[in-house]
Amino acid sequence: MTSDEVTDLLTKAYIDELETVMNYLTNAIVLDGVHAEEVKESLDADVQEELEHARMLGNRLKQLDQSPPGSESFEARQSSLQPPEDTTDVQSVIEGVIEAENDAIETYRALHEAASEANDPVTEDVAVTILADEEAHHTEFRGFQKEFPQD
Repeated sequence: MTSDEVTDLLTKAYIDELETVMNYLTNAIVLDGVHAEEVKESLDADVQEELEHARMLGNRLKQLDQSPPGSESFEARQSSLQPPEDTTDVQSVIEGVIEAENDAIETYRALHEAASEANDPVTEDVAVTILADEEAHHTEFRGFQKEFPQD
């Protein structure tokens, strides 16, 4: 049987994915400058993937007879991913993405462990599938960080 820890982590991840969608979309819109284009394109593409993660998590909650939370349950936590005042400050967005991906990786590893302990192989599979995507995003943005011009 699935534990409360599993459903709590599914709910946290669901909310985090939706916050990430909002922040990635906003940063993809507001960033300016020649060096911003590749980062903006990546963020824009990742919006759909993060939204699909939220959909997977919400569906898994429903399968476990839980309801994904609505907006009243939302409390913003991604302060490092807020759009920069200086819209050419691409580096701060890259750093914010890396921080968000680190948090997501930690959450999905914890979800996998909790699902394993709860003998919930379906949630384990969801966690591993999303974890692979998050690690790929993390790697991509570490690459941006290495290549981005330093002032």
